[in-house]
Amino acid sequence: MAELAIDSIPEDGACEVRLDPDDPGSSVVVLRRGDAVHAWRNLCPHAGRFLNWAPGRFLFDRGRLVCAAHGAVFEVDSGRCVDGPCRGSGLVPVP
Repeated sequence: MAELAIDSIPEDGACEVRLDPDDPGSSVVVLRRGDAVHAWRNLCPHAGRFLNWAPGRFLFDRGRLVCAAHGAVFEVDSGRCVDGPCRGSGLVPVP
């Protein structure tokens, strides 16, 4: 995987990166808040679906990441689900 420059991630937004370009299951969502960057497996713990609604496109509500499939809501900095069908669980971090 090529290095990802912080400036290539939208401020208060996200981008999708594949750790292995040939493996869709290696998808990671990379989120930026100021100088802080957080990376999580692009996989909702509720139903095992991608979080994005289209390649590289993610939903946000009040600064929190929202799963496009069933509406689970995640804190960006902790990955913890704070609302929706998987409340109390969390996203898997990617170093």
